[in-house]
Amino acid sequence: MEQPIKLMIIDDHPVVLQGFTYMFQSIPEIELAASFTEAMPAIGYVEKTAVDVALLDINLPDVYGIEACQLLRKARPSMKVLAISNVNEYSIIKRMLESGASGYILKNCSAEEVISCIHQVLRGEPGLSESVREVMANHAKADIPIVTHREQQVLALLAQGLNSVEIGEKIFISPATVETHRRHLLRKFNAANVAALVHRANEMKFI
Repeated sequence: MEQPIKLMIIDDHPVVLQGFTYMFQSIPEIELAASFTEAMPAIGYVEKTAVDVALLDINLPDVYGIEACQLLRKARPSMKVLAISNVNEYSIIKRMLESGASGYILKNCSAEEVISCIHQVLRGEPGLSESVREVMANHAKADIPIVTHREQQVLALLAQGLNSVEIGEKIFISPATVETHRRHLLRKFNAANVAALVHRANEMKFI
């Protein structure tokens, strides 16, 4: 028989802790190793005890979730951190993932989703509940710039390393018009210079 997944919960809401405790009691593949209402005792615990996954509330009384996540990962690098929250704002989700969380779930998601996300993070995949995936997908769509045909031509030639005069000669427009398109592209891709523009455009499959 495989060893059960060792789980730790850090949340300062007793009702949430009780709910998770009750839920995991009926799941033999998951062992609830410990639960805490503050981050620092949990960090001390994982420094001495192996835990596979930590469910971490992003609003704790002693340490804010982002810093708590970083400290937990430092204390036990092999442990996966799954952020739990009522907040479904893109900026918060992104900051938690950037701080080392392997996933992000909302507290109103189903038990099946929670268990699925735990298995996902242990496989090295992002553990995101369905509503969080929708937030991420909608933001990604909103982030994709709308590029005209002429801007696409200028972008492709910038990627080849051509300057404004050379680009103008290639597509029969003045260097000043090329510069205008270049400025528009930098703004649309939120890039500080041509190198950053080409990099972002390449990532988004425009080139």
